[in-house]
Amino acid sequence: MSDIDAPVPPATPTVTTTAPPKKQGTDWWAEIRGLFWLVLGVLAFWCFVAKPFYIPSESMMPTLIKGDRLVVTKYPYGWSYVSPSFHVLPFIHGRLLGHMPQRGDVVILTPPGESSDYIKRVIGLPGDTIEVREGVVWLNGKPIPRVARPPAMIPIDANVPCDRGLEAAHRITGPNGKPYCALPVFRETLPSGRTYDTIDMGYLPGTADDYGPVTVGPGQVFVMGDNRDESADSRYPAEEGGLGGPVPWENLGGRAEFITFSYDGSTEIWNPISWFTALRGGRAGINLHPAHVTPPN
Repeated sequence: MSDIDAPVPPATPTVTTTAPPKKQGTDWWAEIRGLFWLVLGVLAFWCFVAKPFYIPSESMMPTLIKGDRLVVTKYPYGWSYVSPSFHVLPFIHGRLLGHMPQRGDVVILTPPGESSDYIKRVIGLPGDTIEVREGVVWLNGKPIPRVARPPAMIPIDANVPCDRGLEAAHRITGPNGKPYCALPVFRETLPSGRTYDTIDMGYLPGTADDYGPVTVGPGQVFVMGDNRDESADSRYPAEEGGLGGPVPWENLGGRAEFITFSYDGSTEIWNPISWFTALRGGRAGINLHPAHVTPPN
């Protein structure tokens, strides 16, 4: 056999060894920067567009009850010194792109000189004369029409115990055997036809059931709570926790839009299951704009 016919041994494959990529450390500066912009974006949204709000008291029953969470929009009336979520700015006159609210709007406001937010309903606008006679609200010399409605059957729970003040006398047991706070309801209708429910326990002499008359000044609004006998509003002086009369429109922080969800007060922060079991049924999505009917003659 010649050298030409000799078998050629197979070539040995070449193995290329690739070094594993170096493990890179966390870019903490990039993480912090990203978190900063996220927080800044959320705060900007809360300050200028909308923010969540929690109802801490009974002053707006039956429309809102303690434990409700809702959305408040910031832009309907323009922006003022109270628009930032943290009330740190000094009083500044005027509003940017400002608009007056409508009578009947549910608004959040910051009382002059304070940092906490209140939630009330606008009753009077600049130039209006407001008076309360034996529990009936008079607007510009005429009583606001109101009619009795069936009682508000509010389930009793940790947030609405119905065990103090005027409410305690209205505890009942419903047909289903559960306890309720059956509060007397009167539906008011403004001259524009906007209508909403209020709670009135009856005429109480020596209280804000008799008030005024007062005339709302330029750039002011007069506000009241829907729970007329348990609301610190424009009828009460600041020394008694009220708003001391009409409020400057600069102090309006926004308009209440709708309820997102509601808690009955039984949540426990370390028990995630309670975050769901404490939810009240039937309150999510309730629109907080007044209904509209044909104005009464």
